[in-house]
Amino acid sequence: MKRRTLLLALGGTAVAGLALAWAFAPRPVEVEVAQVAQGRFERTIDEDARTRLVERYVVSAPLAGRLARIGLREGDAVAAGDVVASIAPVLAPLLDERTQREQRARVAAAEALLQRAEVRIGRARVGVEQASTDLRRSEQLARDGFVAATRLDADRLALQAAQKEQEAAEAERHVAAHELQQARAALLALRPGAATDGGFAVRAPVAGRVLRVVQASETTVALGAPLLELGDTSRLEVVAELLTADALQAQPGTRVRIERWGGPGVLDGRVRRVEPAAFTKVSALGVEEQRVNVLIDIESPQAQWRALGDGYRVGVRIVVQAVEHAVLVPVSAVFPLAGAEGPGAERASAMAVFVVDGGRARLQTVQVGARNGAQAWLTSGLAPGTPVIVYPPATVRDGVRERERKV
Repeated sequence: MKRRTLLLALGGTAVAGLALAWAFAPRPVEVEVAQVAQGRFERTIDEDARTRLVERYVVSAPLAGRLARIGLREGDAVAAGDVVASIAPVLAPLLDERTQREQRARVAAAEALLQRAEVRIGRARVGVEQASTDLRRSEQLARDGFVAATRLDADRLALQAAQKEQEAAEAERHVAAHELQQARAALLALRPGAATDGGFAVRAPVAGRVLRVVQASETTVALGAPLLELGDTSRLEVVAELLTADALQAQPGTRVRIERWGGPGVLDGRVRRVEPAAFTKVSALGVEEQRVNVLIDIESPQAQWRALGDGYRVGVRIVVQAVEHAVLVPVSAVFPLAGAEGPGAERASAMAVFVVDGGRARLQTVQVGARNGAQAWLTSGLAPGTPVIVYPPATVRDGVRERERKV
């Protein structure tokens, strides 16, 4: 009887010990697991931006007088030379000697502007010829293998820029010629006996749309008073205000993706210019920042974004680095390696991940080439397809048992 009691006591003690061991044994840590992938890695500068017209024209009163009510409204289309306003000159005060001299001086200034526009066109044509010559030379050298592809792309962009400069010069000549015509007509209206029936017709200098009517009602206007604004909404650019440190990476020719513009899909763009002067802007947190305007051309077909207008808000992603066939891991899986040995710079940049190996977490050091908001590009340390732990909790250590959390 005593022996049976002893055996029962020993058995109960063993069962209790096993239960306590099982109760206090470490449990597997629940973790989220992702696979290391291989694909294209991009590092971008993300910023809000706005659209604006490449060229904006303000139509002003060529003479003081009585302005008739303007029938145009915002969004109306006008052709070059269309009558946009009518001014009836008040001849009694306009026939004084001083006004006639001022108007003759205005005619002379308009003639000088027209001559300057002619000179600019000639200079732009020389630039186009020079860029064309450079491009032909580069294409010949590229076929022979003496010029890199980047030089050939740069010469092509230079030719496009020269052609755009010539187009801008020709538009400036058109505007200058129209202003000269207006000035001469205003001078003619000042002469005694000039007809005033119907008033002086103010014409549109270019084809486009009415952006803003400054003075719609009939009233007396002074010389040079703005009447309305015109612009070609098919020629838009995007302006992004970047921090100066980011703007140094957005060099002309950098590829841009235009998102959140209100339409379907993503628009393609390219940086055309980084303005040389920065300005101070106060952020929403009250911090003074130095920012600079970056001008972006929209390269997608105009039919895709024709609904865009002047001053619309968009989002831009400026691609400053792109790597094909990169080893990618979620950025939430990478963390600084505490207690790393080596020089200061290497110790500060040492990174690691937790790899899933046979139900246990294994610490693996990696080299991070770059990272964006979602992914990190690994230059060494892991192979595609390796499972890693994302958002590793504080309880995860090297060698600890883990269990994948079911979502």
